[in-house]
Amino acid sequence: MAKRSAGILLHRARAGGREVLLVHPGGPFWAKRDDGAWSIPKGEYGEGEEPLAAALREFEEEVGSALDHAGDLVELGEVRQRNRKLVTVWAAEGDVDASAVRSNTFTMEWPPRSGKTQEFPEIDRAEWFPLVRARAKLIEAQAAFLDRLEERI
Repeated sequence: MAKRSAGILLHRARAGGREVLLVHPGGPFWAKRDDGAWSIPKGEYGEGEEPLAAALREFEEEVGSALDHAGDLVELGEVRQRNRKLVTVWAAEGDVDASAVRSNTFTMEWPPRSGKTQEFPEIDRAEWFPLVRARAKLIEAQAAFLDRLEERI
């Protein structure tokens, strides 16, 4: 059975056009990756959990603030990523200070086979991107959510 994730694509209008909030994964594997490495704030959920509840929880865990207008969400559907994970996303219009984003952390052995463990943030940074730049930054399969957002706003 494929793993499932759910997330929130936060967007805002600016004079230059629409921008979206993307997050960059933390940890040593992603440290030097940029284009094609960013993601919509999202996270895995288990069987029996409602995807929307998971999306709201994961947004708060990864961004560090709760979404205060959950009733205004627009469902953008689902995509299958290259790793076979199914990702479901909702869009919400809003604004957060990307420089203030503080995510939860995870622990892993690093360096590999060293016996030492280190703690890393799940998200090491967040940034607002115009839609054109966001397409280059996002994990390839997630770019479909930008098309769906444009269709619905």
